[in-house]
Amino acid sequence: MRTTFTWICLVLLIAMPLSAKNKQKVPMRVSTFNLRMDTPNDGENAWPHRKEMVKGLIRFHDLDIVGTQEGFKHQLDDILELENYAYTGAGRDDGKDAGEHSAIIYKKERFDLQQSGNFWFSETPDVPGKGWDATCCNRICSWARFSDKSSGMAFYVFNVHYDHQGQEARKNSSLLLIEKIKKMAGNMPVFVTGDFNATPESEPIQVISASGLLRDSYLVTKEPPYGTTGTFNSFRTDAPMESRIDYIWVTPQVNVRKYGVLNEVLYGRFPSDHFPVVIEAIF
Repeated sequence: MRTTFTWICLVLLIAMPLSAKNKQKVPMRVSTFNLRMDTPNDGENAWPHRKEMVKGLIRFHDLDIVGTQEGFKHQLDDILELENYAYTGAGRDDGKDAGEHSAIIYKKERFDLQQSGNFWFSETPDVPGKGWDATCCNRICSWARFSDKSSGMAFYVFNVHYDHQGQEARKNSSLLLIEKIKKMAGNMPVFVTGDFNATPESEPIQVISASGLLRDSYLVTKEPPYGTTGTFNSFRTDAPMESRIDYIWVTPQVNVRKYGVLNEVLYGRFPSDHFPVVIEAIF
């Protein structure tokens, strides 16, 4: 009897660490950051003058996941000079390298990239193209399924850049995004990062809020939001900075501890014409 009891205790002691690992909470710093495309028309604010600021910001704030918008491949390659990061995502023009990306940068030593892909905000989401009343550009969503190496916990990230002109395009982009998340992620934790080109009261944002699938991290953060309400600065220190168009959305199983808009300026210069939005989250 004593031998049997001893074996039972040993089995329980072995199982306990495994159970604790499965229930381990995963803290993360997630950001959305419109990098501003590289164009010489920006003069002193062109990418060559900003790239070290962007790299320094990511490094100093120790960001785990960064959903980027507008970056060309060479801009993303510049950021990967931070050797502990990698990215996934494709150019919006050909699904490979051409055009702006909505790439997801991640810590490669912390996360395993299990799956990834792209879809376009259009009536034909599997191929590059414009959708609905968009007239300017193809608009892409890059997504990834990651697992945290230390805990084994898996989660999804969807990173978007909505059209800046087409109202129908923005509304239908929200509907397509929700449909894709439901189909692909199921009940798993999800982060959605992006430049939505829409303020909170507008229809595209209200569509997402009304779905019940995602929560606006600005509204559910445990601590009060930090920084300006607005997420766009136009490279001007005197800009109103009132319009909130960059968002991080989370599913209900993700708890948002902190939310901040990083209004960082170095020698009178901004890292981008958008501010990075950062959350500290746990799930």
